[in-house]
Formats: sequence, structure tokens, C-alpha cells
Amino acid sequence: MRHRVAGRQLNRDSGQRRALFRSLITEFLRHERIETTEAKAKAIRPEAEKLITLAKRGGVHARRLAAETITDPEVTKKLFETLGTRYKERAGGYTRILKVGPRHGDAAPVVIMELVEREAA
Repeated sequence: MRHRVAGRQLNRDSGQRRALFRSLITEFLRHERIETTEAKAKAIRPEAEKLITLAKRGGVHARRLAAETITDPEVTKKLFETLGTRYKERAGGYTRILKVGPRHGDAAPVVIMELVEREAA
């Protein structure tokens, strides 16, 4: 029984899972849109939203907390200078998940995870 056990394992050990989440979150914040499996998108969504909330708060401590997760200093800079100011007035719900369909190789459900109110590319 999994009573009171939070989070998703995704059939990985903790080091692999942490590296996967860090890289997915970094690329999501860099491109503001990412195509991945539904399970991975649902797993990184809370962390990505917490990082945007940190960026709204600003300050050195918040920047250092965000840098623990984000692997690229340029993305950290973008998070605090662009995304933090963009969502300053928004209370939450910075991401949306759109279902695309099954992946061709293994029929895994594929989704597009994107930021709401993002600039058109």
C-alpha cells in the first residue's frame, strides 16, 4: 500500500529521476513549451509552477533556490527577469497540458505542456 507516499517514481531510481526532472524543467522554461509523456508532464508541473512563484518573489535567496533545480544560468536569468514579471499579477496556474495522442512506438500518451499567456513563437 502506498499510503502517504507522494510523487511519481517513473520506474527510475532517485538520481535518474531527479536528473530527468531537472532537465525537463530547464527545457520547459527555456522554450516555454515541451512535448513529453503525460506522466512526466504531470510529475514536473508542480515543480515548474513553484519555480515561477519563486521568480515572482524575487531576491537573492529565491534565485539560489531556483538555481538548485535549473541546470542553465541563462534559464534562471530568463525565469526571474521575464517569466517572473509576466506572471506577477497571476495567482497561480501558469501551465497547461494539452493531450496530443498516443506515441507511435509504444502508445504512451503524449502531451504538450506549455505556459499560459506565453508569447507566440
